[in-house]
Amino acid sequence: MHLEGSCHCGKVRFTVDAAEPIPFMRCYCSICRKTAGAGGYAINLGAATDSMKVTGKRYLGIYQARLQNSSGTGTHISDARRYFCSRCGSALWVWDSRWPELVHPHASAIDTPLTAAPESVHMMLGSKASWVKTEGDARDAHFDEGPSMSLADWHDAHGLRSTSNIRSGKD
Repeated sequence: MHLEGSCHCGKVRFTVDAAEPIPFMRCYCSICRKTAGAGGYAINLGAATDSMKVTGKRYLGIYQARLQNSSGTGTHISDARRYFCSRCGSALWVWDSRWPELVHPHASAIDTPLTAAPESVHMMLGSKASWVKTEGDARDAHFDEGPSMSLADWHDAHGLRSTSNIRSGKD
């Protein structure tokens, strides 16, 4: 599915082709919550990096979170780059060098009408803020850490993967 997105002030606009365009996964981790989730969580979509086109690049800012090392001592900088508009502060997308073919636009930055998800997945509930109520349906999946499925797995399982307008390096 071809998506169009922008920041609030309109200085940054982007288009991207998404195979996983249904906003279903709510991330409650402190990074998503504080950088993009005024409701206590953020929702990202899955898209093809090579399809992304951006105007207003000079207004982009990049944030890389400082994370606690798994040993519990010291910190390191996250591989994930969170892009935002340096003018209005809108969170736009996340890109991670560990998966260079993928970009994850924030559903909140998408201007194209999106289909409502038949259910939600709530992840990183172990770091959810105490004031946040986990809303949704009783059938929704809940995970204290990361989920057991990827964005692609969930879309495939629900027959919702978009193949139109998706570029692939494979013939």
